[in-house]
Amino acid sequence: MNSTAKVKTSGLKATLPRLRILELFEKSTVRHLSAEDVYKLLQKDGTDTGLATVYRVLMQFEQAGLLIRHHFESDKAVFEINRGGHHDHLVCMQCGHVEEFYDAEIEKRQSEVAQSRGFRIHDHSLHIYADCSRADCANRPLKS
Repeated sequence: MNSTAKVKTSGLKATLPRLRILELFEKSTVRHLSAEDVYKLLQKDGTDTGLATVYRVLMQFEQAGLLIRHHFESDKAVFEINRGGHHDHLVCMQCGHVEEFYDAEIEKRQSEVAQSRGFRIHDHSLHIYADCSRADCANRPLKS
């Protein structure tokens, strides 16, 4: 389904800013983008879309189920395209890099823990905060 159809199917008009923002998420190699990231990428491409419009479209897309919002670090929200499948996140406390993962054993164990305590899981999210070992981590400590 193309971007226009996705926007229309979600009940929104297929305006140029909406289409550009959705295409940006679909084509980006970075899966988790803040409103400021989206705004900067649009400006870089020469698209004249204001920051207030970006915020408004992101909220509309979240309400329509096209995007999912996360709060990985403090009050800064990031969005990712909703592809339908469940996954969890590893978040670097130093540079903010986010890795997605799925682990069947973790999912099974979470269900067992909930069930043993009399709960039935409807939905959940797991965000593991750690320090990454990527060579380009902005705050990676120097080796002694």
